[in-house]
Amino acid sequence: MSQPTPLTIAVVGATGVVGRTMVQVLGERGFPMAELRLLASGRSAGRTVQVGGQTLEIQEAVGDAFEGVDIALFSAGADISRDLAPQAAARGATVIDNSAAWRMDPTVPLVVSQVNPGDLEAHEGIIANPNCSTMQLVPVLMAIRDSVGIERVVVDTYQSVSGTGAEAIAELEGQIQAHAASQPKTHSVYPHEIAFNALPEIDVFLDNGYTKEEWKVVTECRKILHLPDLRISCTAVRIPVFVSHSEAVHVETREPLTPEQARRLFAAVPGVVVQDDPSAHEYPLASTSAGRDEVFVGRVRQDPSIEGGRGLALWVVSDNLRKGAATNAVELAELLVERGWVHARSRRRPLVETPA
Repeated sequence: MSQPTPLTIAVVGATGVVGRTMVQVLGERGFPMAELRLLASGRSAGRTVQVGGQTLEIQEAVGDAFEGVDIALFSAGADISRDLAPQAAARGATVIDNSAAWRMDPTVPLVVSQVNPGDLEAHEGIIANPNCSTMQLVPVLMAIRDSVGIERVVVDTYQSVSGTGAEAIAELEGQIQAHAASQPKTHSVYPHEIAFNALPEIDVFLDNGYTKEEWKVVTECRKILHLPDLRISCTAVRIPVFVSHSEAVHVETREPLTPEQARRLFAAVPGVVVQDDPSAHEYPLASTSAGRDEVFVGRVRQDPSIEGGRGLALWVVSDNLRKGAATNAVELAELLVERGWVHARSRRRPLVETPA
């Protein structure tokens, strides 16, 4: 069997929490790399890190750093992505961007690996990775959509501090330590203390009363699922958990669907694991989902407030750093290699394969 020629891969934002996870996942999955370039801000340039037994120097993320790059994984914020992603694409790289910069651009595919991989083919150099809360929700909704159809979705998220970044992780740790020492708890990342608290404010508030995070879930689900008129509402809450997001999901279906049928549908989706045995206290947990790549689903039950057996309530949990960001990005890169779509359609060239 032939194998794809190793590619030159760049990770932008390589010193951040998600960037470091991207590097880790590339190694774990044995992605075929001839070269790995670690890019970050000028403040980090020149530092060295150990990756797979090699010492790699971090380079400054500027346009010229993408010369010869095949795939660039971005996790450095929307402003940097708006500036550098077009520069990388112009030099022949395919960008997989983890920020919100390109997600709702109608010319940019927004893709979850097991939901709408075919959308990748139309890329012209930039591909968007969805928001972490959207990422774990849409594989479950896809299973329902394809079976009985969806009328309405209501989702409440319980999101970990790692979704904000390293400073938020440090803030939660500091507040826990201060509490244990009976010292005052300080905060700067969030508008209130996050330890022993729940903050119904993630990102900025919009004119419609929703936060930007909540509206991302609404608009991104519609785009990924190809359901532009999907009735969906979201409330996003930050909780004092380090890793993994949890979601309480209520779905009104077009046709009746029993919990037993739903569990079978979910279990058939690649990367989705059903954990649902209340008698044994078995259901998805943030603590046991952390460090895993799967989406975990449980507490599947009928919603009695919707007549005719057309309502389901369920609980969905996933590691926001892995499947919610880094792993999906790497899975998209793998799909590009597998299907020969690494380079944009307008300049696509076949990947030369080497004998195994």
